[in-house]
Amino acid sequence: MNETIENLKSRRSIRKFKDEQITDEELKTILEAGTYAPTGRGAQSPKIVVIQNPETIKEFSAWNRSFFPTEVPEDLDPFYGGKTLLIVLANTEWPTWKEDGSSVLAVLVNAAHAVGLGSCWIHRAYDEFHSEKGKELLKEWGIPESYEGVGHVVLGYPDMDAPEPLPRKEDYIHFVD
Repeated sequence: MNETIENLKSRRSIRKFKDEQITDEELKTILEAGTYAPTGRGAQSPKIVVIQNPETIKEFSAWNRSFFPTEVPEDLDPFYGGKTLLIVLANTEWPTWKEDGSSVLAVLVNAAHAVGLGSCWIHRAYDEFHSEKGKELLKEWGIPESYEGVGHVVLGYPDMDAPEPLPRKEDYIHFVD
């Protein structure tokens, strides 16, 4: 079977990572792939923010946890101990910003799998960057406030076996004449 198709079918979300940072070469490969994600009219409206500082990731983990819809334990890490955090933002002035950002996220997780890393797509970035604190961070980072959060990807070396896939639902594909 084609290696790309096999990678797409075998990628799983990893929720436990080794206490080891990924290499610069692995990160560069994943980020470059992300910049080739399909975007509406090729506009490339998203931005990928890279965070590898453990203290900053810990702060973002607590911030992300604060947007959970229900109360969760303070020690719950929504980033599962990943050593690299990618935040995908997209420019809301572009009509396909959500789709563009989601496309980048999908490419990032699949690129991570292709180079042998684990990844997990994490939500609540919209809530984070729609807040006053998020707007302040954008300003601090020199990113226009027209950008909103679309999602996060945590990366690292898996410290667990990839889960088995769920059976595909029978009505997943629907043909029409």
